[in-house]
Amino acid sequence: MANLNKVMLIGRLTRDPESRSIKSGSAVVNFGMAVNRTYTKQESGERVEETCFLDLEAWGRQGETIARYMKKGSQIYVEGRLKLDTWEKDGQKQSKLRIVVENFQFLDSRGGGGEGGEAGEGGGGRRSSGRPPARGGGGGNAPVGDTPQDDYPQGGDDIPF
Repeated sequence: MANLNKVMLIGRLTRDPESRSIKSGSAVVNFGMAVNRTYTKQESGERVEETCFLDLEAWGRQGETIARYMKKGSQIYVEGRLKLDTWEKDGQKQSKLRIVVENFQFLDSRGGGGEGGEAGEGGGGRRSSGRPPARGGGGGNAPVGDTPQDDYPQGGDDIPF
């Protein structure tokens, strides 16, 4: 039997990320996220907005990057997996469903840096600063601004795909 545990979300942070370290020294960052869904009721034609509040955790360098650059209200794209934590408190079984971040991308166009990478490496993505990012390698002789993505105007909200 095949299994799949994959979550993809776009939303805004509902609180500033909270960072802590575990005994091994690895960072774990917890934050909340709100994801909205808008739909129209068939009976009345009324538009309804529904909000889902979620708890997320990010580990290691990814968590450190999120804690450094994100704050309450920031928009983010997250790929991850569901994780059910269970424990017992005062004789009562407790549980909480969380999303463990495996990859992410910053979506706000505000200033500030970001880190690129895949799952396990940060995944921050490109931040709009009005100029192309620095390119590594090649001895520094490659002209800046000659890549296909640079053909589109900087700072616009139009996405070319």
